[in-house]
Amino acid sequence: MVDSNQHHFSQPMEVFIHRIPKAELHIHIEGALEPELMFELAAKNGCDLPFDSVADIRQAYEFKDLQTFLDIYYQGAEVLLDEDDFYRLTWSYLQKAAEQNVRHTEIFFDPQTHTARGIRFETVVQGIQRALTDGARQLNLSSKLIMCFLRHLSASDAMKTLREALPFRHTIIGVGLDSSEVGFPPEKFRTVFDQARQEGFLTVAHAGEEGPAEYIWQALKVLKASRIDHGIRCVEDAGLVKYLVKKQVPLTVCPLSNVKLGVFDHLSRHNLHQLLELGLCVTVNSDDPAYFDGYIEDNFQALHEHLGIDFQDIYKLTRNAFQASFLVPAEKKKYLKELDGFVSGFGH
Repeated sequence: MVDSNQHHFSQPMEVFIHRIPKAELHIHIEGALEPELMFELAAKNGCDLPFDSVADIRQAYEFKDLQTFLDIYYQGAEVLLDEDDFYRLTWSYLQKAAEQNVRHTEIFFDPQTHTARGIRFETVVQGIQRALTDGARQLNLSSKLIMCFLRHLSASDAMKTLREALPFRHTIIGVGLDSSEVGFPPEKFRTVFDQARQEGFLTVAHAGEEGPAEYIWQALKVLKASRIDHGIRCVEDAGLVKYLVKKQVPLTVCPLSNVKLGVFDHLSRHNLHQLLELGLCVTVNSDDPAYFDGYIEDNFQALHEHLGIDFQDIYKLTRNAFQASFLVPAEKKKYLKELDGFVSGFGH
């Protein structure tokens, strides 16, 4: 194993972070819409943007909280109109992920953001899926697709979306829950998630980011979520922490996102170290990388710089991600072997 006591930001650590095989389990594809592509698609599709330049957009990315981010996120998504737009959005993320040695990714998409604008469900899915297929073929990057329901919309709207997804069961592996958390408890979507599980979908849910620890309990008990997206507020409930540790329920933590949205006022105050020390199954992810100053590698580098995570922590976090993925056991084994091979050979 590599020297785990190296805390200064040295070249070897930078190289280690860059080259270690990674899995990403919490990435919203609409959140990977870079300003340059947003402008390009707006021009192509004749959309009016309330910005004059890429610099203007980047300046607007100073968020006070989740809601101020969501307002601009939904605005940006309006440039996505045809199948090719969704293809290009997904392909640009996959290329970036491959450059950062992401070997497997599980991508969220928000169909209601698009169907509400009159875009057909299949236009969205087929564009994304075509890129994922090309990603496997050309970038050697495996992937899964997870459909999220927008929690600020009604449960009946979510049920309608679930019905639209049924013809794409071979493409969509699971369902999740995202958007504005406070005031929209997981409990609200009990029936939809019951139905989704009956139809063979896996379930995950955003919980305990801005919402209370109680929302994590609901996601686990009511929605039967097999992973908790974010989950950082679990520490407010000792019984919940105990349960999460015992069951090794994965938490898909997004450090730069948490700081950007004001959940923590600085990365040095993030509780990731505490979560690891408690024995939780923590993973590191980028959430909405175009809006939050960084992809997965940037999250690891920032954690090393501001929180002092070392080689051993990074190995643990990346290992957790492959373990927590929805890959079949043989595929997990293949990636874990690749990970272990890289780590034991690093620096020799």
